[in-house]
Parts: sequence; structure tokens; C-alpha cells
Amino acid sequence: VDESELLTVPDGWKEPAFTREDNPKGLLEESSFATLFPKYREAYLKECWPLVQKALGEHFVNATLDLIEGSMTVTTTKKTFDPYAIIRARDLIKLLARSVPFEQVFRILQDDIACDIIKIGSLVRKRDTFIKRRGRLLGPKGSTLKALELLTNCYIMVQGNTVSALGPFSGLKEVRKVVLDTMKNIHPIYNIKTLMIKRELSKDPELRSQSWERFLPKFKRKNLKKRKEPKKKNTKKEYTPFPPPQPESQIDKELASGEYFLKERQKKRKQVQEIKARQAEAVKKRQEERNKAFIPPKEKPVVKAKKASTEKKIDIEAIKEKVKNAKKKKLGALPVEEVKLKMAADEKKKKKK
Repeated sequence: VDESELLTVPDGWKEPAFTREDNPKGLLEESSFATLFPKYREAYLKECWPLVQKALGEHFVNATLDLIEGSMTVTTTKKTFDPYAIIRARDLIKLLARSVPFEQVFRILQDDIACDIIKIGSLVRKRDTFIKRRGRLLGPKGSTLKALELLTNCYIMVQGNTVSALGPFSGLKEVRKVVLDTMKNIHPIYNIKTLMIKRELSKDPELRSQSWERFLPKFKRKNLKKRKEPKKKNTKKEYTPFPPPQPESQIDKELASGEYFLKERQKKRKQVQEIKARQAEAVKKRQEERNKAFIPPKEKPVVKAKKASTEKKIDIEAIKEKVKNAKKKKLGALPVEEVKLKMAADEKKKKKK
């Protein structure tokens, strides 16, 4: 037998179910798991608890509901032969506590079905951003979530800060990837497109053993831009061990210019002169602004119109031809000669009468 045939799994093959014959002596010790549930789930759990006990009773696992503490507990019994049954029972009560309906939860007791609880509450810092991305996972009227369920064959429940998924192992792997990518600001439509292509490729038996990278789309971010440089750049000055020179005081400036030694009268006189000079400059500017309104605008130069040439060349030969053609044509009225002849004939007839 070839090694390639040994490695391949035939289509439709399933692992045989675990029976009492595989473990006739049962389990040595009792195992139990407990989980808390929120207050709003109490009414629903009361209704469906008999169904839960019946489903777990088939696998010889006991289930108790404590409404005072708000907890659910599952324990093995002496008749329990499947050691993995308690793990499935633990997942069952976990999913019930996270608002998954019992119609979907009881599927966890099957061999080829598993569950995955993805915690998304701590993946995004801001609460508003988290709510937007969680809504993006649901899509308009739940369309995105429904498409994801159809492609992965999983039941997905988005509740609070967790996403509960229930289905085959291969589907759970894809669901986890899509959920984590959505929380990282990658739109789920990209992953859904990839899953659709993979689904079509898996139908072709020739392509199963080949790489699918050439068929899968490669999405690139288009909105990545270079960081804008600030208009004002703060340039660092060269380091010098000496401190900057002390600025000159008003007295130092007066000493340098010689004003310090002037008398009070002279100082006041100088200040008055400076004020008058500033006032005169301001009046001059104001007057210039007023005079701007009286400056006439520049007129455009007048362009003399060219005299139209009165002399027109008249083609006499063409006019003669037109007249000849008009005489030959008989439209409505008769020519002048024919009219005269007709009138003469009418007069002769009258004279005879």
C-alpha cells in the first residue's frame, strides 16, 4: 500500500462512538463543574431545566440548578463510562449561562461538535469603538453573522463581552479568526469573501492537495498615509556650556544713548517730540487711505472700429443667368407676352358676339 493512501482520510469517515464496552469498569472518582448565571436567565433556565437533565441523563451525568446562589452544577455518577462526557456537560452549562438557547446547546453532546467562547471585551480600549466593531460583526439586521454561520456551519451568539460559537472544529477555527480580526479593525466582509472561495475550491478533488494561495484575494489597506509634517518645526539650538548674556536694562540703554544725564525738562521735551512725530505719521497714513477713493481708475485705450468696405464685387454674369432661368420656368403666373396674347384673343371673341 502506498504511503499517500495511508495518510488520506476517506470521505464520509467518522470515528466510532465511545461505548460501555470501551470502559466497562467506569470512572474511579467523581468529577464536577459549576458555573454562575445572570439573573435575567433564571426564568428561561427554569423552563428548560427538565430537558437539560434528560439530555445529560442519557450520558449518566447529574445536573442541579441552584436558584438561590444562581449557579448550575454537573457531576458524574457511578454509571458514567465516558470520561469526556463531563467536559461536554461543563460546556453545555457555560453556553446556557451565555444566552445560547437549549435547541442549539444540546448539540454539544455530539462527538463531532465543540464550542468556543471568545472574550472580546478587553481587545478594544474605548467603549464606543468596541460597540461599533461588535455591531460590524453582526451586520445590518444580522446579515453578516448569518453569512458567517452558513459558511462555517456554526451557531454564533454575540452577547455582551463574549462571542459563543458552536459547531465543527474547522468552523470554530474560522469563526475565532474572523472575530479577532473584526476587533482589530479588519472588516468581516474580507474574511467572508475568502471563506466563500475556499468553499468552492474544496469541492474540486484535484485542488485539495494543492496550495490555494494563488486563488485567495490579497487585501491591502489603501488609507495608509504618511504622517504629515508640522508647519513649524522646533529646531534644537546648539548646546553651549555658557549661559546666555544678560539682557540690557532700561538704565543701561539710557546710559548708552546719553539720555540718563539729561534733565527732566529735556526728557519730557524729547518724549513730546516723539509723540508728535508718531501722531503726524499716523495722520499721514490715514489721509493716504482716504485719498485712495478719489484716485480715478485707469481707463482702457479706445480701439477705433474698422470701417466696413462699401465696395462689393457684383457678379453680373451670374445675375443674368438667374434672370434667364427665371423666365424659362412657369410657376404660377404666365409671362408678360403670353398674357398680352390671351387678352387680345378674348377681345376678338367679344367683338364677334
